[in-house]
Amino acid sequence: MSIYLVGDIQGCYSELIALLEQVSFNSKVDQLYVAGDIVARGPDSLATLRFIKSLNNSVKVVLGNHDLHLLAVHAGIKKVKKQDLLNELLNADDVDELMNWLAQQPLLQKIGNDNAYMSHAGISPQWTLTQAIEQAAFAQQRLSSSDRNTWLSSMYGEKPNNWRQAKSEIEKFRYTINAFTRMRYCYINKNLEFDSKLAPEILPQSNQQSSSTLLPWYELSSTINKTAWVFGHWATLMGKCSHQNIYPLDTGCVWGNHLTLLRWHDKKMFTEPSHKR
Repeated sequence: MSIYLVGDIQGCYSELIALLEQVSFNSKVDQLYVAGDIVARGPDSLATLRFIKSLNNSVKVVLGNHDLHLLAVHAGIKKVKKQDLLNELLNADDVDELMNWLAQQPLLQKIGNDNAYMSHAGISPQWTLTQAIEQAAFAQQRLSSSDRNTWLSSMYGEKPNNWRQAKSEIEKFRYTINAFTRMRYCYINKNLEFDSKLAPEILPQSNQQSSSTLLPWYELSSTINKTAWVFGHWATLMGKCSHQNIYPLDTGCVWGNHLTLLRWHDKKMFTEPSHKR
């Protein structure tokens, strides 16, 4: 049995299938971990979501920001963004079944029996591993409940961006969603920041550190010094990271780059170029 982990698919169905064929993926014995953003701006979100769901127990998914937004759109809470290609999915006969399945998926997955985890964006540097596990379970329970739409409505917003300021259940839920699905950089005090998407080597910084200094979340997290972490979400990293315990897998297939698959036991990477013409 092999464990494979794939970065943000974003509806790039043909690239996903080609990538799995490269490694002769066998759903009867292998496992596929999906680092979130199954859907959104690629050409075939419907086929992608149907395929991932069809893998049953051989797939492990974490929710990404685009997956959560899709749930909110389906619930009538938000409108489809112009750049999202979701109409075919939203009009599908099995859309309710697909959305119910999607809403049951967690924000955090343990990778096999190893001291390793996967989430869409990473782990908040303000959390211990125990706190991250607890908050992921807290959020999943609410998203998979009969009161799902209330919680989806409350996830939008950027405050609080400091975990110590999250007092109510709604504030803790919003912070948890943002940390697991939207985070890239944090301020030097470990507060979450949501606007910067550039790679660290080209992010403008002053020569002196101040309260406005931004650092990648993984440079501020003590958890990853002893725990491996796989994530997507940050396409401008293009799979490169300065920390040995970190595996960024979003390599911007939907933007014309490539889809990346990591084989866990030997850490070998496989790629499939975008099929965009």
